[in-house]
Amino acid sequence: MLPTDPDAIVAIATAAGRGGIGVVRISFGRAGEAAAQPLMLALTGQQLKPRHASYVGFLDEAGHALDRGIALYFPAPHSYTGEHVLELQGHGGPIVLQLVLQRCIDAGKAFGLRLAEPGEFTRRAFLNDKLDLAQAEAVADLIEASTEAAARSAGRSLEGAFSRDIHALVEEVITLRMLVEATLDFPEEEIDFLEAADARGKLARIRERLTQVLADARQGALLREGLSVVLAGQPNVGKSSLLNALAGAELAIVTPVAGTTRDKVAQTIQIEGIPLHIIDTAGLRETEDEVEKIGIARTWTEIEKADVVLHLLDARTGMTQEDESIAARFPQGVPVVRVLNKTDLTEVAPAAQPLADPRFADLSEVRLSAKHGSGIELLRAQLLRIAGWQADAQSVYLARERHLIALRAAEDHLQLATEHATQNAQALDLFAEELRLAQDQLNSITGVFTSDDLLGVIFSRFCIGK
Repeated sequence: MLPTDPDAIVAIATAAGRGGIGVVRISFGRAGEAAAQPLMLALTGQQLKPRHASYVGFLDEAGHALDRGIALYFPAPHSYTGEHVLELQGHGGPIVLQLVLQRCIDAGKAFGLRLAEPGEFTRRAFLNDKLDLAQAEAVADLIEASTEAAARSAGRSLEGAFSRDIHALVEEVITLRMLVEATLDFPEEEIDFLEAADARGKLARIRERLTQVLADARQGALLREGLSVVLAGQPNVGKSSLLNALAGAELAIVTPVAGTTRDKVAQTIQIEGIPLHIIDTAGLRETEDEVEKIGIARTWTEIEKADVVLHLLDARTGMTQEDESIAARFPQGVPVVRVLNKTDLTEVAPAAQPLADPRFADLSEVRLSAKHGSGIELLRAQLLRIAGWQADAQSVYLARERHLIALRAAEDHLQLATEHATQNAQALDLFAEELRLAQDQLNSITGVFTSDDLLGVIFSRFCIGK
């Protein structure tokens, strides 16, 4: 376990701006009770009973009340950070909170009290074994959740659902490692011993369980980050109308004049709790208009960064030569949905179907009318399919990209372990090493094995006071 910071720290723990309640939080570090008792006396004029709410004045240097509110004292280790903690809960005006904060700093100079850095309270909770790293990250994810589904999934991670699954996997890997390591000490019996212990069966079950955890984590990452969906196509095919239809609001200007949209228009919407960052772009065509050229260049930039491209076509003409030229420039590996808009002007009803094209890993077609809203649900269903959404998401927990990277790396190591397990006895050393590497990757998720540099990056993105 990494050493905790000895400093006492203080910060305003509530959001900036005016509010009914504002909280100033102090964590006393290694100074502990030796700093907590005199400081609470200086700030409140009395010794506080642990874990009891006391209505007191928050006193300035002369003993006059800057504010009145609730003071709470949590002795270590029964606090959020695992250290002695004092919280002053007063009125949420920015000026009065700053006065109380400055008074805390002035009164705590003798104990080295300083302003907390972003995420420092939660970092200390991690270092003091109050939370593991996945739970600590879930604190920030819960605060930043943009949808109800994301908030519920972050709550599951904070409660330890993700960590429990990871710990269970690690325990199974450790058990298998013990079997393999034991056989290395008895080379004449190693093959029979492993077969009797069903080592290959245990490894297969570990891989199966890891696959399920990775699937849940992918969906959790999707809830956290969402998909970037770019609307692309020639001018006047209805991109802005489709944006408005998906968003349910008049966000983009719609006219029959080609080239109306000259810069991107972005809007985030939700489909089954998944954030979709929809970007309407300038129509793609040859033009001499310098402003429109800039807009078209920006369109291609957005397409290069997209998670999904909606290639809009006019349902009356279908795929033209110009549309083929546009499709040829789409980046490889990015799912593409060909949206044949304006079906209300044809005799073909809205429909959706998969398409096969060696240029695209995932290609489908949806016929709809953005103007009348018919077929919009078919498009939403395609976006959910591409996202890998599952209707039953009760087991999903919010995950981050670093979690997915670690899980995929563990999956790769277990694949190599499987290959070595089917070889001769000389491959057992490699089998054992791949299991160890898989365990290290899983441990990095919960912070059992985590570098200082990674911790600095993770907690620097938290809000101050948390």
